[in-house]
Amino acid sequence: MCARHLRRLWAIPGTVLGRSGWPPTLSQRFHWHWNYWWQAHLLDSLVDAQLRDPTDERALLINRFIKTVHRRNFDSWVNDYYDDIAWLGLALQRVRRLQLSTVDEALEAIDKRLHEGWTEDLGGGIWWRRGDSFKNTPANGPAAIFHARTGDQERARAMTQWLTDTLVDPETGLVWDGIRADTGEVVKHIFSYCQGVYLGACLEQSRWDDAARTIRAVEKHMAPQGILPGSEGGDGGLFSAIAARYLALAAKNLPRPEAETAKRLVQKSAEACWNGAAQEKTGPLFSAEWARPAPTPPGQAERDLSVQIGGWMLLEAAATL
Repeated sequence: MCARHLRRLWAIPGTVLGRSGWPPTLSQRFHWHWNYWWQAHLLDSLVDAQLRDPTDERALLINRFIKTVHRRNFDSWVNDYYDDIAWLGLALQRVRRLQLSTVDEALEAIDKRLHEGWTEDLGGGIWWRRGDSFKNTPANGPAAIFHARTGDQERARAMTQWLTDTLVDPETGLVWDGIRADTGEVVKHIFSYCQGVYLGACLEQSRWDDAARTIRAVEKHMAPQGILPGSEGGDGGLFSAIAARYLALAAKNLPRPEAETAKRLVQKSAEACWNGAAQEKTGPLFSAEWARPAPTPPGQAERDLSVQIGGWMLLEAAATL
């Protein structure tokens, strides 16, 4: 994946980012379209690899990558999307723990912006983006994890409780997408990453019963054959990989029988993903749908950086079990 997608930013020496497609279009060669949150998950996956197999070369790559993200984001660590910056914050927290780069300034900026997003509209929670009227799981879930890991347990608990009260389906146990402040409409779309980030927030706060319920719901309603669902590329290429990341954490940390279920879901999904990968000269090319082999030549979805990060993230999650 890295051999295909990692390239300089605007041909500037010492820079590196993930190209959003392979083979790249002209705009992708120049990083004209900025997929901030894809890069955040690419950084998280580089950290996964460094934890598994530390090398000086990768440590240097991570440091260069972080600086390039800042440069491409026009010398800022934040943008208007609270979910985006929460994802980058989670990756940078892990970078700081490993002492791979100096990221205190970035984390302070992200922490400040996430706190600014909280309002009492709809009973609490943060917005999806600044100036919007939508509050959702993809913003509040990773933000709750971020706050828990900074030690702000009060805000983490408030966010997780708001999610539980507002967006958990009492019938299925699945977590809905979000709620609109202007109409009060609950948007009941079901996405695998919503389950993952809610699970992660529960794990950070030892909400074992909520975590166990979520795992049961994922197995029953989203992965009846034991393999997490795929996507058609785009942002969806990361959804089930995010779920896998937190399922793997549950497999190791949840003191409930559902920990074994979480482990089984990750391992079976990873086995299917690896066995279905197409073998390119530049390394394995993962399918957007882990339950089916990757097409050759790659389909539109398989060209996406998100899909390839997703496969990599899944395998790194499985490697921890």
